[in-house]
Amino acid sequence: MEYRLAKKDDIEQLIKMRWDFTVEDYPEMGEGVAFSAFAEECSSFLEQAIDNGQWFIWVAEDHEKIVSHIYVELIQKVPRPGRVTNPFAYMTNVYTIPCYRGKGIGSQLLSSVNEWAKDQKYEFIIVWPSDTSIEFYSRNGYANCKEPMERQF
Repeated sequence: MEYRLAKKDDIEQLIKMRWDFTVEDYPEMGEGVAFSAFAEECSSFLEQAIDNGQWFIWVAEDHEKIVSHIYVELIQKVPRPGRVTNPFAYMTNVYTIPCYRGKGIGSQLLSSVNEWAKDQKYEFIIVWPSDTSIEFYSRNGYANCKEPMERQF
């Protein structure tokens, strides 16, 4: 198993995984939607994400097949006098394909992301877990923090 940052050659697999990830949890979202239209939009996003240095997509690859991924977006903070201002990381789209689950691959990929973030001196990683993923994050050293506030439109 190789744990690494995604490359442009991975885009086709990442698109399919994003589709599968979504319809696994929300089957109705795939109904009446053309995969080709989604693929075009997602491809554009992924090309920019891989190039721009704001998004980092980590993958676990087994014999050229991506089996797990984690997306990380850097959030820049406003500088503050008297301290170095480092960004924090927003983690999302954490997914392992079903036949590879329960083998520690997601935990190892998350460990790679954690080490990378620590080496980069990011302030912290934040994730909004689904109810079913809270145990996964807890097992991997994540803890609840104060709930953010939001305003929905």
